Amino acid sequence: MANDCIHEYIVPKKRAHLVGIGGVSMSPLAEVLQGEGLNVTGSDMLDSSSVAHLRSLGIQVTIGHLPESVTGADFVIRTAAVHDSNPEIAAARAQGIPVFERAEAWGSIMRRYKNALCISGTHGKTTTTSMCTHIAMAARIDPTVMIGGTLPLLGTGHRVGKGETIILESCEYCNSFLSFYPTVAVILNIEADHLDFFKDLEDVENSFRAFADLVPSGGTVLANGEDENTMEALKGKKGVLTFGLEHGDFHAENLRWKGGLPSFDIVQDGKPVTHISLQVPGMHNVKNAIAAAAAALVLGISGDAIARGLNDFRGAGRRFEYKGMVKGAAIYDDYAHHPGELNALLDMAMSLGYQRVICAFQPHTYTRTKALFSEFVEALQKPNVTFLAEIFAAREKNDVGISSQDLADAIPGALVAPSFAELTNWLYRLARPGDLILTVGAGNIYTVGESLAKRDSQTAKNAKAQ
Repeated sequence: MANDCIHEYIVPKKRAHLVGIGGVSMSPLAEVLQGEGLNVTGSDMLDSSSVAHLRSLGIQVTIGHLPESVTGADFVIRTAAVHDSNPEIAAARAQGIPVFERAEAWGSIMRRYKNALCISGTHGKTTTTSMCTHIAMAARIDPTVMIGGTLPLLGTGHRVGKGETIILESCEYCNSFLSFYPTVAVILNIEADHLDFFKDLEDVENSFRAFADLVPSGGTVLANGEDENTMEALKGKKGVLTFGLEHGDFHAENLRWKGGLPSFDIVQDGKPVTHISLQVPGMHNVKNAIAAAAAALVLGISGDAIARGLNDFRGAGRRFEYKGMVKGAAIYDDYAHHPGELNALLDMAMSLGYQRVICAFQPHTYTRTKALFSEFVEALQKPNVTFLAEIFAAREKNDVGISSQDLADAIPGALVAPSFAELTNWLYRLARPGDLILTVGAGNIYTVGESLAKRDSQTAKNAKAQ
């Protein structure tokens, strides 16, 4: 079914049924569709705060996937995790009800906005989209926002605004961002990833090139001019604006560090336009901020709003997120699950002046671990201590014959924990003042850091009680 077909359905009074409605980008989609005048229903496997919020808006949500839930719907929208074997999808097909992907729906909605800012890249998407959101809020342009994580400013990962601008984190996996209609397409970087879907790096580059080609005349492709793969993907494409740390149409000058935090000027076409003081550490965040500032300048946002927005940014959820203390050691959590992200995180962590950096890493998917094995091994040798949890399977079965023990065998001193409980015990016994403990990965490793922080506070309570 052609992407354009969905536009005929997103009109007032039609009934949209969303399968997996409680998901991170499905729940805001439900809100936006309701705001467009559609009757929205949905289903999810679990009750959640997102489901409770949707119900408070008058959206009917069924727990469990029941064939009868789609009866009477004009069309169905599903998440990528919902397959044709799902009872609701099978029932919709049997009844001749059109079924669309989530990305197609967001793409259709995007066409209604004057400005559609789409942030893409192998890594840095969530942080840069979050930075753009901070800037847009400081500029008071009332944006609609879709982020693949939680932003403290919003208390969630999305926002439904009434302005002319929509800001979306745009993922290449399964070519989902090729359903979008960007007026400003940002490409932060391109690396070989999602190799369970893409054949190789060239295939990934072709996908990003197709994404850039979606931008209409009068729109802007904004690309990292210092990233070799990005420039290779866009070779021969005219009208591309570039950003970078030191070079490009937009870049930084006068970079200074104080207390581990950076400040710098944003230069556009050789002229300083604003001064940025970040409250988040790391060179990768300087690069993310340059990209966010460049996108904002393309949208006509003032340098003052850019400076205020970025100064207020304290990080996105699961991006070097502070979790607490244990025995005088600081606990932080990060979503890094690709070697490029791991290197950026660990380089930053090692520069912060802690006596030791202790990293507990949970690899994400068997195919990624196998395809990028040597890169993971290289990155995970950087911390003073490296612990590994077993691989988080996500959508996969272990058809490639890989385990975390294989990684540990190649990393001097690394150990694989048999369980999260045991990993928590190891970290607790090891922790001392001056340590930085990192829980890292895109799975559920963050629960280890939370358990660790709770254990310290519980120990203190017990001592007080005695």
